Amino acid sequence: MMTDPVTHKPCDRVVEVLLPLALGKPYSYGVPSGLDLAEGDYVIAPLGSRRLVGVVWRDQGRKAAEYKGPALRMIVERMEARPMTQLHRDFIDWVARYNLVSAGAVLRMCLRVPKALRATPSRRGYRITDAPAPLRLTAQRKRVMGLMANGMVWPPGALAEAAAVTPGVIRGLVAAGVIEAVQRPAVELFAAPQWQNTVELSPEQERAARALCACVTACEFSTVLIDGVTGSGKTEVYLRAVAETLAQGRQALILLPEIALTAQFIERVETHFVAKPAEWHSGMKNSERERVWRAVADGEALIVVGARSALFLPYRKLGLIVVDEEHEPAFKQEDGVIYHARNMAVAYGALGQFPVILSSATPSLETLVNVDRARYGHLVLTARHGGAELPPVKTIDMRKERLERGSWMTDALVEAVGQTLEAGEQTLLFLNRRGYAPLTLCRNCGYRFHCPDCDAWLVEHRFRKVLLCHHCGRSQNIPEHCPECGAQDSMAACGPGVERLAEEVGRRFAQARRAILSSDNVHGKALHRLLGDIAGHRFDIIIGTQLVAKGHHFPALTLVGVVDADLALDSSDPRAAERTYQLLHQVAGRAGRAQYRGRALVQTHRPDHPLMRALEAGDPKAFLDREKAIRQAAGLPPYGRLAGIVISGGDRDETAQFARDLSRRIPQNPRFKVFGPAPAPLTMIRRRHRFRFLVQTGRHDHIQGFMRAWLGGVKPRGSLKITIDIDPQSFL
Repeated sequence: MMTDPVTHKPCDRVVEVLLPLALGKPYSYGVPSGLDLAEGDYVIAPLGSRRLVGVVWRDQGRKAAEYKGPALRMIVERMEARPMTQLHRDFIDWVARYNLVSAGAVLRMCLRVPKALRATPSRRGYRITDAPAPLRLTAQRKRVMGLMANGMVWPPGALAEAAAVTPGVIRGLVAAGVIEAVQRPAVELFAAPQWQNTVELSPEQERAARALCACVTACEFSTVLIDGVTGSGKTEVYLRAVAETLAQGRQALILLPEIALTAQFIERVETHFVAKPAEWHSGMKNSERERVWRAVADGEALIVVGARSALFLPYRKLGLIVVDEEHEPAFKQEDGVIYHARNMAVAYGALGQFPVILSSATPSLETLVNVDRARYGHLVLTARHGGAELPPVKTIDMRKERLERGSWMTDALVEAVGQTLEAGEQTLLFLNRRGYAPLTLCRNCGYRFHCPDCDAWLVEHRFRKVLLCHHCGRSQNIPEHCPECGAQDSMAACGPGVERLAEEVGRRFAQARRAILSSDNVHGKALHRLLGDIAGHRFDIIIGTQLVAKGHHFPALTLVGVVDADLALDSSDPRAAERTYQLLHQVAGRAGRAQYRGRALVQTHRPDHPLMRALEAGDPKAFLDREKAIRQAAGLPPYGRLAGIVISGGDRDETAQFARDLSRRIPQNPRFKVFGPAPAPLTMIRRRHRFRFLVQTGRHDHIQGFMRAWLGGVKPRGSLKITIDIDPQSFL
C-alpha cells in the first residue's frame, strides 16, 4: 500500500485521470482506500498547488505497489454528477486525434459548467399525506388541503400565498401529520415530450419521414441528407424522426447554426411535443446552463436544441443528431479547439451507432459528393409545403445602370419596392455588410481609418457613433477632424453598409415602417421580439445582413432585393462561389413562403457568372457540376484534403523567423504539398503577426500523420503560437 506524499492518505490502486488542460495524456493518481471510483467519474485532483476537476479516463486495475513513476498524488474526492459515458469519452478522444489537439483541451469544452457537477440542489416543500383530516378543520385549513389534494409538492411560500393563509396554518397542519415536509428539486424539471401531429404532410414529405424513422428504428449508424427547396417542410419531416427517437427511449440533439434561430425554432418544437426542449448556446444564464447540463447527463432532457457546442454535453443515451442548415460556415469553430460541428456530428453517430440527419436547401459540396459516393442517403423534397411557389429570380446588370451619388438601389429595384408597398406586402433588402460604411477616409489628405491592432479598416457604425474593427472589436468615437491633417468635417464614408442603405430607404420611402436586422443592432430577447414584429407585419421594409437568410418565415414577405451580390465572389477562398450561391439562394427563398407569390431581384456586375445564371434558371445542377469539376481538377476538398497552419506572435521578425525554421522541418513526402510560409491575408489580428502554411494532399492520405511527423515535439516559446486547422473553412 502507498500513501500520498502530501496528505499521507493510504491508497491501494492507481487510475488515469484526464484534466481539462492542454496536456498530452491523462495523469496517474492514487485512489484513497475506501473511495468507490469507476471510469467516467468526475473527480477533484491536485496538480501542483491547484485542485482541478477531471475525469477518470482509464482504470486498468493497477495496484499502487506496481506503480513506477513520479511521486503519486491522491484524488481528493469524487463528485456527485453521473459518470461520463464511455461513448462520450471515446468521442472526446476522436475529436482530439482528428483535429490534432489534446484530449484535455476538448474535455475543457465539456466542463464549462463546474457547479453542475455537484449534487442537484433541493429545497423544502410540502405535500399531503394519507392521515385523516384534523378534528379542528377551519376554513383556512380546508383551503390548504383542497389545493394539495392532487398530490403536488408545494413550496412553502407559494402554498401560503395561494391559500391566502399565514405560515402558522401550514405549520399546524404539519404538526397534525396532515401534510409533510419533503425535499424537492430547486430547479424546474423538463417536462416529458408528447408528440402531437399538428401538421399534415404531403405524400413526398411522408415518404421522407418514413425513411428517416426507419433509420432510427434500425439502431445503427447512417447519415442521410434531406435536400429540400426553401419552405419545403424539412423541419416537419425530421421532427418525425425525433419523435421516433424519443419513442425508443433515447435523446435527440438538433444543431442550429445561429443563436438567432433558436427562439422561433424552440416554439415550433414545443408546439409539436407539448413541452419545451432543452436549449444550449452562449447566450444562456449560468443557472440555466447548470440545469440543462444536469438534465442531459441524467437523461431527463430528451430533446436538446443548440449551437455547435451542444455536441459536448454529457448525453446519457443519445440516439439521433440533426444538423440543420448543414452547409452553414457557422458550424466551424475557428478558435480554441478548431473543429467542424457537422463533421464531428457524423463521427459521433459512427462511434455511437445512431443516425445523423443533415438538412439544407443548399447542401455543401462536401455533403453532395458524399451522396454521389453513396456514403450518405439522399431524400429530396422538390415542392414548397402548402402549395407555395418558389420565387423567380431576376438579375439586374449593374454595368448598364447609372446610380445617382449616394444611392445603391437601381430604378428597377426602387420601382419593385414601391409596387410591393402599394400591395400591402413586405420587402427584404439584403446587403451582407454590417454598419454604415466599410471605409472612412479624409477628403482633404486621403487618410484612412485603420485598426491599430489588426490589418483591417475601421467600419463606421453611424447609429452607435463609433468606428469599429470587426476582427478584434476595438472601437473609437468618430472624430470631428482628421487625425492626420486636422481638417474639420472632412470625413467621407466609402461604400454602403446596411445602416447607409436604411438611410436611402428612409429618403425614398419615408412613410414605410423600416427595420434593420443585423447582429450589430439587436441581440437576444430584443432580436426575438423584432423577428416576431416582422413576422406580424409590423414593418414594411427589412434591411438585413446574412442574419435574415437563415430559417425565418415571414408570411407577408414577397420581394427580396439583393443590393450587391458580388461581395464575396473575388475572394481567395475556394468555396467563395459556392457560399455566395448558397447565401443568395437562401435569401431569395425568404419571399413567397405563404399565400402570396414572391420574387427576387439581384443587383450584380457579373450577370453572366454561372451562379447568377443558376439562380435565374432555378437550376443549380450546372453550377454545382462546374464547381465539382474545378475542385476535382485542383485536388481541392472534397476531392482532396487541406490543413492550415497559422504561426502568430507579438514580434513580426521573430514570428517570420520561426515560420522559416518550421519550413526546414517539413517531411519529404511527394504526396503532400506545403505552400508557405507566407504572410496571412490578415497579417495582424489583436497585435499578433500572422504567417500561414497550407498543406494539400489526396483524399485518402493521412494528413494528421503528416502533421504530427512535421510538428511533433515543436514547442513555441514566448509569444509564439502554432494553430492547426484540419479541413479549413477560412483562409484569412
